Amino acid sequence: MRVIILRLGHRYERDKRISTHIGLVARAFGADGIIISDTNDSSVKESIIDVRDRFGGEFSVEMGQKWQSVLKQWKVMDGEIIHLTMYGIPLPEVIEKIRDSQKNKLIIIGASKVPRDVYEIADYNVSITNQPHSEVGALAIFLDYLFKGEEFRLKFKNAKMEVIPSERGKTVRDLTAGKE
Repeated sequence: MRVIILRLGHRYERDKRISTHIGLVARAFGADGIIISDTNDSSVKESIIDVRDRFGGEFSVEMGQKWQSVLKQWKVMDGEIIHLTMYGIPLPEVIEKIRDSQKNKLIIIGASKVPRDVYEIADYNVSITNQPHSEVGALAIFLDYLFKGEEFRLKFKNAKMEVIPSERGKTVRDLTAGKE
């Protein structure tokens, strides 16, 4: 099962950090890639790719596709569309059904007001609480539930750096030391 994040909307100055953080959270929690629709912001793409290149993995970053085309294409490929919102069915009530399906999953998170069409085409409108919240937090919680906390055991291929857990301090191992 592949998991791709679709970020609806990206306002250049306002959303630079948020869109970058969405990509970083998606990668760290086990998603396979992100599509940031309707825009091309090279600084966001470069930031996410830089982390991927240093810390490993095969996380893809795409930009500029129209969100309507992405949704139509996903439906043709028989993938599931899951929209994270505060208006949907509570996550604990639907996560087993979502997890049990091995279909590829497109997880939609918005930036500005999400068009009504998204609610209609989504297979699941999933609430991460029924209160206003951050799309970054919603994505992290959803992926944690989806993958049952396995993000703590992920190993990323081709990593050049690795964080070593420690009670105090910061320890990062250079995995390229001594390699030619």
